[in-house]
Amino acid sequence: MSQNRKAPAYQEYAATIMAQLSFRTMSLQDRGLLYTMRLECWVNMRLPNNHNDLAKVLGVPAAEVMASLPAVIPFFEIVGDFIISPELEDYRIHLADRKLKQSQGGKNGSTITNSKRS
Repeated sequence: MSQNRKAPAYQEYAATIMAQLSFRTMSLQDRGLLYTMRLECWVNMRLPNNHNDLAKVLGVPAAEVMASLPAVIPFFEIVGDFIISPELEDYRIHLADRKLKQSQGGKNGSTITNSKRS
């Protein structure tokens, strides 16, 4: 039976992020904002581009968001009124494609098995 649920997690390799100079030169506060935003993007797909709304969604003071956003925003993309994570969206597409291929493979296997029975 197929479960039509969203993927509960995304896979990330520590070496990939740690190798990026832009991450390594961030302050601890910047890194915290980056990961909080990534987690929020995974769950909700996007964040508001308005700094005050973003601070409310993340549950942190607007001044902290404003201070760290310049260091964090290169990891994201602004699309209209929203901030998205292109990397996570690409991964989401990859997972959907893999699920579709697995489903098609199962149907093909079922067809072969059922044709042998007749």
